[in-house]
Amino acid sequence: MISAAHANALELKPFKDDLFAYPAALSSDTSGAYTVIDYQELRDINQRDQVPERRVHAQYTDTSVRKMQQDLLLKTDAGDVRHIAVGKTEGAGIIVLYLHGQGGSRKQGVDDFTFGGNFNRLKNLMAGNGGLYLSPDFPDFGDKGAAQVAALIDHYAQQSPAAKIFVACGSMGGALCWKLAARKDTGGRIDGLLLLGSLWDESYFASPAFKRRVPVFFGQGSHDVVFPVASQEAFFRSILAKSKTYPTRFVRFETGTHGTPIRMVDWRGTLNWMLSKAP
Repeated sequence: MISAAHANALELKPFKDDLFAYPAALSSDTSGAYTVIDYQELRDINQRDQVPERRVHAQYTDTSVRKMQQDLLLKTDAGDVRHIAVGKTEGAGIIVLYLHGQGGSRKQGVDDFTFGGNFNRLKNLMAGNGGLYLSPDFPDFGDKGAAQVAALIDHYAQQSPAAKIFVACGSMGGALCWKLAARKDTGGRIDGLLLLGSLWDESYFASPAFKRRVPVFFGQGSHDVVFPVASQEAFFRSILAKSKTYPTRFVRFETGTHGTPIRMVDWRGTLNWMLSKAP
């Protein structure tokens, strides 16, 4: 039964893969788990965007996905959770959440034109593969915020009991990624974490998610002045020091800054890797 289940594991179909492929790898180690990517602002922002950092060139997006997008309010015991949902709100095979950083909102994660069109690609990947994408608001990056996101996950996990659930956290949103990993409910349910220009948390090693060997992806710019790349790299290596075979990957965007990983992460490649490693 197990091998049959693995054979049927979901694999996301391509969507504009040629446009969103990583630039050249400069180096890699730890059997390819750690990779340094050649990032160039002139090419990866100025040539890709019609208006730098505001509007990507049209070929990077497909806005017909908006037909499958809803702005919703979920009433929970932890409070009302405003969120935008794209794709199947019931019977989804995969659920991806994006948790924004300081000063962001649920609208950041569904903006079709910023971050080089990368959120539009994620929306299309979910809508085109029987999945659900969620971009919520939350009140803080502490326990209240974590409780509301956990309630949101609980609601949609009940609507899609077979779904693999992945949480992507941008910048300060990473505080919520680690809190969710530590909770009994979400730590026992989520199937992967993506930290994008984000922070580290040593308490992860005591979490239910770590014990379940939930895959963890790190994307970091080498010139991130908010969360230094060296600290995040050290944390990545400390995971492998605890378990050489732990499913974790680190992509360092050379010369990239704080927002670079959100623009540059290869959603399809990363999520397909996570689907293949999910507990």
